[in-house]
Amino acid sequence: MMRWFIYCKEELLLRVLPDGSYEIPSGDSSPVVRKMWMHEFSLEAYADARAFAVDGPVIADGFRMLPLRSTYYYLPQNDYLLAGKFRELLYWDRETQYCGVCGAPMHFHTEISKRCSECGKEIWPQVSTAVIVRITRGDEVFMVRARNFRGDFYGLVAGFVETGETLEEAVQREVREETGLSIKNLHYFDSQPWPYPCGLMVGFTADYAGGNIHLQQEELSNGGWFHRDHLPTLPEKLSIARRLIDNWIQLSTPNS
Repeated sequence: MMRWFIYCKEELLLRVLPDGSYEIPSGDSSPVVRKMWMHEFSLEAYADARAFAVDGPVIADGFRMLPLRSTYYYLPQNDYLLAGKFRELLYWDRETQYCGVCGAPMHFHTEISKRCSECGKEIWPQVSTAVIVRITRGDEVFMVRARNFRGDFYGLVAGFVETGETLEEAVQREVREETGLSIKNLHYFDSQPWPYPCGLMVGFTADYAGGNIHLQQEELSNGGWFHRDHLPTLPEKLSIARRLIDNWIQLSTPNS
């Protein structure tokens, strides 16, 4: 039985079960007709799964399309992660139709690589690495509200790793540039694939070492120290930012 990961832009097709829950559609054939120009991804490590993107939303009884972010709350973790992997591959396929060197069409060479039809240049999916850090000061945690956030929640200091940087150097730079603070006791926490569209989030913890708050106004609309008993609206549970905060709350709560 094949599982079908079918996308329209950012939305994934799910089957609606009688009890109102959702699952990835499965069957010997796809529930949606795949046109000849729609590349179908199949990965050796996931022999029972296929993925492709359609041109328009699927409207059919017993099915519903949901944004990938939303599926975190309805699908088993393994299905959500695989859905994210396929979403990244589909995005990469769409963005690499032509060679960046000579402009000729690119064709698949392996299941996750392409080769230029003229100059032979080979490419693979690229991942944008970002760091995120939880900075604490006793019973307080430093949280920020980025200008690109949708909703009223606050998050943690984060940013992309630049060329020639280590992960630790990127954390130090982002904290300094975005907040004016300095940190110490920097430690790795965890990492998370972030398929929005093709990212890897690497989480760290750190202690406040000094400095006054000077927010980077171009990126942050607000930020400051929050006591664990008076936190603002937190990020969604699907994010590593939320895991970092929940972990701190658990560790810092007396008798936890």
